[in-house]
Amino acid sequence: MSVVPERRLALLGGGFSTDDDGLLDDWVLDQVPVARPRVCFVPTASGDAPAYIEQFSEAYPSRSCEPSVLHLFRRELDDDALRTFLLSQDVVYVGGGNTANMLAVWRAHGVDRLLREAFDRGALLCGISAGANCWAEGSHTDSFGPLTHLADGLGLLSGSVCPHYDSEPGRRSSYRAAVADRALPAGWAVEDGVGALFAEGLLTDSVTRTPEACLYRVEPDGDGGVDERAMRCRPLVPAQQPTSTACSGQGAATPGAGPTAELER
Repeated sequence: MSVVPERRLALLGGGFSTDDDGLLDDWVLDQVPVARPRVCFVPTASGDAPAYIEQFSEAYPSRSCEPSVLHLFRRELDDDALRTFLLSQDVVYVGGGNTANMLAVWRAHGVDRLLREAFDRGALLCGISAGANCWAEGSHTDSFGPLTHLADGLGLLSGSVCPHYDSEPGRRSSYRAAVADRALPAGWAVEDGVGALFAEGLLTDSVTRTPEACLYRVEPDGDGGVDERAMRCRPLVPAQQPTSTACSGQGAATPGAGPTAELER
């Protein structure tokens, strides 16, 4: 009997493009039970920005992995080669930028279908900002200039996603309003410094590289407002250093222990 791969994805509030410590990047690689996982960076949301690609190229070769980059604005692979390439990856890491533009480009090249196939085959899909937004049914975005809701996404994660929940003015209030008005379904708000791992749609681990950063579950409360619940985040620290409690409360996630419980508001 064949084993059905577990479908997993991760929402990132940081990584090689924003942080110096590499803790979230190491956490991503730790999720893959392969000695040298194949990691593909997808910089579509930035228009395949050379500086962004260079950041990845400097950060990942020093790690125990086989890094690569998928260019779509200077595409070199035909359809068969593109499918073979993407389906050979253990990790697909999507960068930040313009969520709406990225989704349009992916659909023009059939990458949306290939990512869904890679997901079903067990590749870990992850990303920051637009690269976190894209996996959900809808997201909170500045793709059109002002902050607004985008009722569009790949739908691999139920509900919606809001990145930069604590670091960009207006994010929190705008996302809460979109969920309260049901312009966006209930979802996950990611503060900078946080990583959230989902398996088969369930939150199984949430981590943070900064003690004050949290992941939130935001849902309509039935009275025209929202219920915002913080999830306990396991602290990420460099090797050989003691851990301390972050995002304090009940319901910490333990890897392999099932869904993360909720905290008080």
